[in-house]
Amino acid sequence: MTTITASERAAAQAYLRLLESTQAVLTDPQLAPYAGVMLTHPMAEADEALRAAGLAGNEDRLLRLVSSLRASPAGAWGRTG
Repeated sequence: MTTITASERAAAQAYLRLLESTQAVLTDPQLAPYAGVMLTHPMAEADEALRAAGLAGNEDRLLRLVSSLRASPAGAWGRTG
């Protein structure tokens, strides 16, 4: 079991926000043409969070953290497998 740091948690959460924002923008025909502009901030936030957590270029670790975040009940973020 690995302890998840606060910066890793923040990076996983920023990545999930980016995914959700992307899905919302691209599924709305009125917003889709503005996807680049509308997703600039979530992309920058996720990129910075990944760098701060040392996860830039470590997709395997990031995706395991994201999977743990989605599978874990609120407050159960101390460990992942």
